[in-house]
Formats: sequence, C-alpha cells, structure tokens
Amino acid sequence: MNNKKLYGKIVIKGIIHTLTGLHIGGSKETLEIGTVDLPVIRDPVTREPYIPGSSIKGKMRSLLERYKAGSDTSFFSKNVGNAKIHACNTKEEAFNCEVCRVFGSTGGKDGSNFPSRIKVRDAYFTLYTKRHLENAETDFLFSEVKYENVLDRITAAANPRQIERVPRGSDFSFEIVYDVEEKTHIEEDIANIVMLMNLIEDDYIGGHGSRGYGKVKFYITECIAKKIEAYKGESNSEKVILSSDVKLEDVEKPEEELYTKLASVSQLKEKVQEIVDFFKS
Repeated sequence: MNNKKLYGKIVIKGIIHTLTGLHIGGSKETLEIGTVDLPVIRDPVTREPYIPGSSIKGKMRSLLERYKAGSDTSFFSKNVGNAKIHACNTKEEAFNCEVCRVFGSTGGKDGSNFPSRIKVRDAYFTLYTKRHLENAETDFLFSEVKYENVLDRITAAANPRQIERVPRGSDFSFEIVYDVEEKTHIEEDIANIVMLMNLIEDDYIGGHGSRGYGKVKFYITECIAKKIEAYKGESNSEKVILSSDVKLEDVEKPEEELYTKLASVSQLKEKVQEIVDFFKS
C-alpha cells in the first residue's frame, strides 16, 4: 500500500459547454475597468475567465460523497471549521473507499495521506469562444454583468448587487487524467467519474446555481487508455477509446452543428468495459 504501482493512465478530454451564465469567483483586483460586487476569476496574463480544476474536482467529490453517504450521517466524520466532510484516516481505508481513492485523503498526522488518482486540469476558453467573445458587445472583456436584488426578509428592503459571469454558450476545454494504480478498481472508478459528469449536468458548476447559474453540458472529444509501456514507446500499449473527427482549433465559431459531432457522456459510459478489457490484455 505504501508503494503504489502505476499501470498506466486514462485521459479524457472534451469541452464544457455553458447553457446558462457561469460565475466562479475571483478577486476584484482582476477587473481593469469599473467594478462589480462579485467578479469572476481570470487568468492574470490573458485576462480570460477560466474554470479552475479544483472547482470541477471539488464539485465531483462533493456529489460522490453525498451519493455514497445516503442516509448515513456518520459518513461525514471529519470536522473542518463548522462543516463536516468525509476523509478516511488510513491508507488502507482510503484504498477501499470509492471517494478517497479517486479524490485523495489527507488522513491523520502520521503520514497516512492517500494522493488523488485523478488530475483535473484548469479549463480554458476554446479558441472559437475566445474569438467570439472578443467581438461580442458584453459589459466587460469576455464577460457580462447581471444585476440582482437581494431582499431583506424582514424589512423587504432591496440590496442591489452586480454579479459578473461568463455568457451562456461559452465553451471551455477540459482534461481529466486517471492514474491506473489498481486494475480491479478501473471499472468502478471510471464508472463513478462518468456518473459524476452526468450528475453535474443536472446540477451546476460555480456559484449561485440555485438561481440558474452554472448549468453545463460535457462533450467528449477524446478518451485514450495508455499502459505504462506507452510512455516507453512500445507498440500496442495505447488505445483510442473514443475520438471525434472535429479539430477544435479549426472551428470558427460556436454553432449547434458542432455539438452533434461530439460524443456525449453517455457514449463514454458505454466504453467503460472496453477500457477495463484493454488493461486486462
């Protein structure tokens, strides 16, 4: 358990398509002109809004924790501030836990950390989304401002505020990499990752989801299974599980026709057994 093997990696790439405005909070210092109460997070160099990998991974973990906990309140056993979270205390527990072995566990103070098996990259604008928003008449570069009123339930006084968000229809490129450390876990772990992508589509990413923000849809452009031998250049050690003929860098602008050419999460779900069989061979 202390010396985890690495049998290979499973790489899932695609786009996150925003169906409603998206807000992931950032610092007010990132705004160049004017100000809003709640700005979005931006790349400090390009000034483009992006979705931090930590936001995607955190949402996935939270949903899986709630799914696995069910009505078992003891599942959330660790206190963090005023909240309770789930975290296995030992490497052995984490190894057998569907949540901790995929998303990691800090364990106790005795060096019992269990590193995450997945890497979720920061998701940045596709080139065609960047071009489209550069020419769009929005409140700020790449973003819009939504004006809302928060009502005091006692006095009924209105407290207006401005929320910056990425406009609906924007696309972000995402990448998830899963480390194959135990072959008997592949089916369960990948099935959970796919399920969580489906769950997020009926949930939200970012803030203010209960008011309609952050509804997204995942599209898969590529899924590749790589045995460790692939990194040494050996033949027959890599398999394309799912692939799209669309080259996103060649897309001029976002159109509905584009999404019909990309694979859905459901199509990826149908390929889980193929991934398992590849690593068994």
